Parts: sequence; structure tokens; C-alpha cells
Amino acid sequence: MRVSRWLVDRWVMIVALLVLGYLALPILVVAGLSFNRPSSRLSYDFNEFTLDNWRQPCATSDMCDAVVRSVQIGFLATVVATVLGTLMAFALVRHRFRGRSGINVLIFLPMATPELVLGTSLLALFVSAGVPQGFWTIVIAHVMFCVSFVVVTVKARLAGMDRRLEEAAMDLYANEWQTFRRITLPLVLPGIVAAALLAFSLSFDDFIVTNFNAGTTVTFPMYVWGAAQRGIPPQVNVLGTAMFAIALLLVGLSSLRGRRARRTALLAGPARQARRSP
Repeated sequence: MRVSRWLVDRWVMIVALLVLGYLALPILVVAGLSFNRPSSRLSYDFNEFTLDNWRQPCATSDMCDAVVRSVQIGFLATVVATVLGTLMAFALVRHRFRGRSGINVLIFLPMATPELVLGTSLLALFVSAGVPQGFWTIVIAHVMFCVSFVVVTVKARLAGMDRRLEEAAMDLYANEWQTFRRITLPLVLPGIVAAALLAFSLSFDDFIVTNFNAGTTVTFPMYVWGAAQRGIPPQVNVLGTAMFAIALLLVGLSSLRGRRARRTALLAGPARQARRSP
């Protein structure tokens, strides 16, 4: 009876843990294969434990060049998309103008459009305009679909922000720039950082849109797709595991910083009251 009652009281948590375990299973397989010495290039079974894959992550220069190129494209696309998306989110949330509802619909179109349609449309645009396909066409294509995700993420953060904090700062004789720098930007910054991380992950991971507009440029997803025909090197699992570990570390550091900030605010409240009390 105790076991059954415990299961009934915690069935939601148990189901959530099972779903998270199911989602993490492919990542665990990739992490395990990063320590594997396969019996052949076309074999994916666990043959022998080794650390050579981590000691030599750039066993092939083409793979590392593709990774560096994907990082460069992701960085440029993230910077441009984050700046444009943040400005668009502020305009849509803080201002009322003609055509605002139509712009909201247009922002969601790249998110709802299949990547196959988006990739072929951009290819037709670049070909008709006579733009040579390569590094910069990939950047333009990635900026196009990353902006929508940035706008949606930053808009959610702005919608939940209390405008009275900015009004209080203005009442205390802060000008518009001081209010934005000391009140608005710190409150919106978590949403901007989350949007930037999402944009970078989408850009780094994209294959379909990139494949249509890459020309002779090879990114990391395209390298993995090409290598699958002749055997994927185990160093690919190393890079995938490292990227996941870095993302997990960034999320953990951000969460830890938020907890410390909330704890400092909770401790500072009683201290202020103690100083004010006679």
C-alpha cells in the first residue's frame, strides 16, 4: 500500500523522468561512442574503450575546418539575428503602429514554413539575383530563420516585465538612457542571451537550408552527411559530446548565477530594513 501510494503521489514526476531519460538516451549513446575504437569505419558497435578520440579530435583536417566554418557562420548569424530580433521585439511590444498585426504574422512564417520550402525559395532568390552561393549566402539564410526565434523569445521576456520599474526610475530623475542601461537591459538580458543561444544552436545544426545555399562551402552537418556514405569517424561523436557539454555548462552557470542573485536580493532586503529601523 505504501509503494502504491508513493507511486500515485509521484506519477507525474516518474513520467517526466522517463521522458527525459528517453530524450537523453541518444546523447548518452553518442557520448559512449566517443570513447569507442570501432572495428571498422562502417561499424557503430562498441568494440574497445579508448581515449585516443579525445586526444586527437582533429584526426581529419576537413572535419575541423567544417566545424570552424560552422562556428563562424553561427556566430555571425547569431549576432545579426539577435540585434535585429531584439529591436523588432521592442518595437512590437512597446509601440503601436499600423501593420503591427501583419508583421507579427510575417515573423511566424519562417518558423512555420518547412525548411525544404525555405531553402528552395532562398536558392531561387539568390540564383535570380546572380548572387554566388557560398559562405555569405549561408549566413543570410541563417539570419532569416533565426530572427523569428529571437523575436519570439525576447517578446516573451518583455511581455512579462513590469513597466512600473522603469517608471520608478524615471521618477527618480533617471533619463531614458540611464533607465534602459540600469533597469530595462538587465531585466531583458536573460531573454536576449537565451535567444542568442537558441539562434546559435539552430544555425550550427541546420542542414537542409544550408545544403541548398552552400555552393562549395562545407559545414559540419554537411560533412557528417557526406561522411555517412563512407563511414563516420569517431571524432564526430567527440565534437557532438563536447558541444552538448559546453551548452550544459553554460545553462548551469546561468542558473547558478540567477540563484546567487536571488539569494543576494533576499539577504539584502532584511539588511536594508535593519539599517532603516531606529
